[in-house]
Amino acid sequence: MRIHKSLRFRIFLSMLLLVIGASILIAIVTVYQYREEAEDYHRDRLLRKEENIRKNIDFILKNTTYPVETDKIPLIFKEKIYELKAIHNLEIYLYDLDGNLLKSSKASFFVDTTSKKMKQYAINALENSPSKNFIEEFEEEGQEYRSSYTFITDPHFKPLAILNLPYIEDDGFIKKELKENLSRLGIAYIFMLLIAITLAYFLSKFITKSLNEITEKITETRLNKRNKRILITDTSEEISTLINAYNGMIDELENSAAQLAASEREAAWREMAKQVAHEIKNPLTPMRLTVQSFQRKFDPTDPDAAKKIEEYSNTIIQQIDTMSSIASAFSTYATMPAQKDETLNVVKITKLALDIFNEDYIYFSSEEDSITVKFDRTQLIRVITNLVKNSIQAIEQNQNPNPRIEVNVFTEGTLVGISVTDNGIGVSEENADKIFEPKFTTKSSGMGLGLAMVKKIVENYNGTITLSISEENTTTFKVLFPRLL
Repeated sequence: MRIHKSLRFRIFLSMLLLVIGASILIAIVTVYQYREEAEDYHRDRLLRKEENIRKNIDFILKNTTYPVETDKIPLIFKEKIYELKAIHNLEIYLYDLDGNLLKSSKASFFVDTTSKKMKQYAINALENSPSKNFIEEFEEEGQEYRSSYTFITDPHFKPLAILNLPYIEDDGFIKKELKENLSRLGIAYIFMLLIAITLAYFLSKFITKSLNEITEKITETRLNKRNKRILITDTSEEISTLINAYNGMIDELENSAAQLAASEREAAWREMAKQVAHEIKNPLTPMRLTVQSFQRKFDPTDPDAAKKIEEYSNTIIQQIDTMSSIASAFSTYATMPAQKDETLNVVKITKLALDIFNEDYIYFSSEEDSITVKFDRTQLIRVITNLVKNSIQAIEQNQNPNPRIEVNVFTEGTLVGISVTDNGIGVSEENADKIFEPKFTTKSSGMGLGLAMVKKIVENYNGTITLSISEENTTTFKVLFPRLL
């Protein structure tokens, strides 16, 4: 499942990762810097010791009574080498030019066999070095060592021997300093992290507050109502641009909605006028034919004259009644009376509405004896009677030998429902979506406004009306609207 992270969370996380990443990077740089400084420190320290020891050796060579020659080195430094060791706190090895050990500051029984002979690569490196100096770095048993090699010369700068100074790298002090520095950095970055969390929280809240308000306004935007403009002043330039764009869209939307509503009303009334004209023409034609026939064929001396006048009159009256019902239906749909809401018992009102029908195939049932709602009494009765009339007309068209209409009152959570089910002619699938449209009808007479009027009344009370067709070809209209709790 894909998780969509909010902008606020991303800003918050980004700032935390930035601080943590910076902390880790600086810690790595600090460790690397300390290691570089440690290496430079040990190298410089070894070179300083080497320089000082060489100065002492040169002084000894100048003041010795022995000939300054390679083979006399052990005699010259017989005791002096221990003094040098004590002064500089460093072991000293003296080799001849071939790498053989001449003298060591260690007692002879402590000198291992590897120290009695210089490594050949060290001799080669020393001879090839422009500065006549070579420093070897190596590690033994987890301890890091440096070993410097340089030539000892006579007063005429002739090489006499090779000076070797093994040096143990004691990083205890530097490591202690590094640990303390990292601890101080850690405390500082924990403090910075807390500050960053606080800043990230308030910054992300500030940034997303305007976006959340814009989101709520956009979510509430509807074509069929007046939408409010967003009024936020203390925000960033980008958010202000977005707000201005939204407000401009709202203005354009209202203008477009007003124009669309006007066009739809005009089109609806135009269609309604056409439909009314069409419906009125239907009874006018037989009326005209009846009058014309009466004019041509009426004979006052005819013994059946009175009977024919009565027939002509009944025909004309019937057509006039049809026109009157058309005008009444149009008037009812076009000018719905104002709502007069009152607390009603839906079960009682439904029974009352059904009492006007004489059909014995209408059956009523209810889950409860009393279900109260806030509704206009007249309009609720109109809803029920229109649905039942529609079912009666469907049964009459079908001429079902076992007609049945079931009216049921029930509850669904916080809603009350009224369902009307019949086994009449039914509704085809292609007509199911049009059944609630004004002027749509499958009957040979009528304006097709009954169900449209029912839908309009129900929706005025925040309700819904739906049509369902079963496999047994029974048709059910179900109305749902809020009940009074």
